[in-house]
This record gives sequence, C-alpha cells and structure tokens, in this order.
Amino acid sequence: MTFANVGTIGALPGSRDELVEILTKRSDALSEAGCLLYEVGVNHDEPNTVFVVELWKSEKAHAASLELTEVRESIEAARPLLSGEFGGFRFGVVGSPLRD
Repeated sequence: MTFANVGTIGALPGSRDELVEILTKRSDALSEAGCLLYEVGVNHDEPNTVFVVELWKSEKAHAASLELTEVRESIEAARPLLSGEFGGFRFGVVGSPLRD
C-alpha cells in the first residue's frame, strides 16, 4: 500500500531557508529507495515552519530510507536548524481520483 507522510518541521528563527536548502538537495537515492514524491514548501505566514509531503511505495520503503547514508547525512546537517516542533500525519493511501 502506498504510504504518505505529511508534516511540518519547525526551524529556529532565521533558519528556515537553510533548512529548505538541505531538504531540497537533489537525491536520486530517495527515488531508488521507493520515494514517489517529496515536496517541500513554506508559508510566509509561518516563517519558522517547513512543510513536507512524502509519498512512498510502502511504509517499509520509508523506514528503510532512514538508514541510507545520504539521508542520515541530511538529517545530521538539518538537526542544528530545528526548533524541535514537529507535526503531521502518516497514513496508508486508499485511492485517488487522479489515477486508477
């Protein structure tokens, strides 16, 4: 079953753009691991928040990706920029009107 991870990541004041840069760095490893979509966004009304939408082939593929060297390096680079505030949802996708 396709797996979605949709959430928010809190950035320290003034660090949002640097965090976005880390999160949007090109990564062929993610698609090879089963990531179908990884979108990063911002809302100017929330200057210390980054929004992330991930779609994976499975929850198992998502979990396995967290063990990849490239992903672990990105997490470590981002860690000093984080406020510790996280939010969001994880769920199995049951359908879409855009595809069969």
